[in-house]
Formats: sequence, C-alpha cells, structure tokens
Amino acid sequence: MNETNVSQRKKNKKFDSGNFFRFRELGILLTAVVAFAAASIIEPRFLQYENIRSILLYIPLIVVVAMGEMMVIITKNIDLSIGSTLGFSGIAVGMIFVEYPGFSIWLAFLLGTFIGMVLGAFNGLLITLLKIPSIIVTLGTLSLYRGLLFIIGGGRQIDPNHIPEGLIKLSQTSPIIIPWIIIFAALVALMTYLFIRFSHMGREIYAIGSNPQAAQLRGIQTNKVIFIVFTICGGCAGFAGIMYASRFGYVNPGMTGVGLEFVVISATVIGGTNVAGGSGTVIGTVIGCLLLGVVNTALAVLGISAFWQQAMYGIIILTALLMDKVIQNQMMKAIKEGA
Repeated sequence: MNETNVSQRKKNKKFDSGNFFRFRELGILLTAVVAFAAASIIEPRFLQYENIRSILLYIPLIVVVAMGEMMVIITKNIDLSIGSTLGFSGIAVGMIFVEYPGFSIWLAFLLGTFIGMVLGAFNGLLITLLKIPSIIVTLGTLSLYRGLLFIIGGGRQIDPNHIPEGLIKLSQTSPIIIPWIIIFAALVALMTYLFIRFSHMGREIYAIGSNPQAAQLRGIQTNKVIFIVFTICGGCAGFAGIMYASRFGYVNPGMTGVGLEFVVISATVIGGTNVAGGSGTVIGTVIGCLLLGVVNTALAVLGISAFWQQAMYGIIILTALLMDKVIQNQMMKAIKEGA
C-alpha cells in the first residue's frame, strides 16, 4: 500500500512538471487582466476608445515579429536586428510608393517580406558558415541595417501623403470590422503554430534547442534549420515593416523599429520561451505580447516616463530568466524523484 502511494506521488510530480508552462501562460494572462483593471481604476481615461484601439493596433506588430523571434530563441539563438530589419523594409518599400504612387499594396507586403528574408538570410549565413555567435552577428547587423536604411533613404521620412490610402485603411477596418492588420497577425500566429507543431522542421527546431549535439547525431542538418529560422524571422520583421506604415501612416528612419528588439524579446521570454532554447509556444508568446501591449499603453496614459518603460522591459526579461531557472530546477527535481 505504501509503495503504491509513493508511486502515485511520483506520477503526480511528473504531471505537475509537465504543466508548468501551461500554468505560466495562465499566470501571464491573469497578469495582463490585472494590469488592465488596475490602470482602468487608477485612470478611468484608460478605458477610452482611443486607448483600447491603441492596444489592439500595437499588439499585431509585435506579434508578427515575435513569431520569428520565438523560433530563433528556441534554437538557442537570438536576433537583435529585427527592429532595423523592420525599418529597412518600411523605408525601402516607402521609397517605391514615392516613385510609383500606384504601386500595389499587396505587392508591397510581398516585397517587404522578401527584403526582410534577405536580411535574415544574411544573418543566418554569417552564423552558420562562420560559426559566429548570433548575439554578436545580429548586434552588428542591427547597426549595419540601420546605417544602410539612412543611406538608401537619404535620411528622409516617408510622409503620410506618400503612403497609399488603401494601406492605411488596413489598420482601420475590414469586412468584419476588425482591422486587417489584426487579422494578418492572427494568421501569422496560426501558420507559425501549425508549422512548429505539425511539420518535421518544427520538431527539428525544438530538437536543436534542446540538445544540438544529439540533434546532429540524429541526422538533423542544424545549420540548414538555423539558416531557415533566421530567414523566417527576417521575413516576419519585413512584413511587419509594411504593417508599421499602415498603422502609423509614415516611416521615419530614425524612429521606425528602434528598440523593437527589446519589446519583442521581452514579450517572447515572458511568454514562456526559454532563452536557453528548446521550449516555447505560440499561445504563450501571443499572451506575452498582449501583456506588453497593455503595459505600454497603460504607462503612457498614466503619464509615466518613457525611460521607465525601457526599464520595465529589462525587468520583464530578468524576471522571465529567473522564472525559467526556477521551472528548470523544479522539472529536474521532479524527473529525479520520479526516476
């Protein structure tokens, strides 16, 4: 009887360890709800239509980029150049709008995505061929792409009068009332979920992040997968560059995408993606983006300095790192006790 009870307790511990991330996602969602409620109580203006709209239109941009960043981090890498990639894509396509006012907005999305993929592929090549750590490579390309952005655009802003009205309307409405950019973000998140959940490469991404050496022994072409993941991440940032032009109606070389990497990485890691690689979910990342969307708007409405907003992102990343460490320790403990 005692042996049965001990065995049952071990099974329960194993079950609990396997549900840490689910509880974490629920906790993040509850935190977002509490933050929203607290901001509404402290400052009733937070419930005004414009502020709610600001949250809803802020989230799609970081969700799209976070989908690519999540996959990069799962493979034990990181991409710090996503903000510059977004800005480069927005400026490059914006210049086409200036020269060719009738240019198709759908071709603009395709072109922006392609530009982002090229920049992401360059990151991937440097990382896989030269074996340079991704944090070093993308820290360099963060500055490189930003510099090229100023060079090709001459430092000039793409003004609202050059952004097609049809593109701006994508952030305002759609046949089902919900703005198109929110629908686009939902579709990107859905495609990412299907890709990493059901495709063979999706499983390889997790395998590489969990144990790169074991993945290679199993015949997984790690360099190929990492290259593709960085290319996808760049494509997501490029796509979001056109969404940015739609959302704000302009593209400024000195502002567009600046600091975005910290926001996206914060949303990704607080959403449960382990910075040590091997784990992460789409739903957790989306919830992390929702939390940051609420926090970002709440701080602005409450009149809190933008410097505190930057500090908040750092606190969020450090908190997520500590949570990951605690979760890993608890899982290892549960595995040992259940052995």
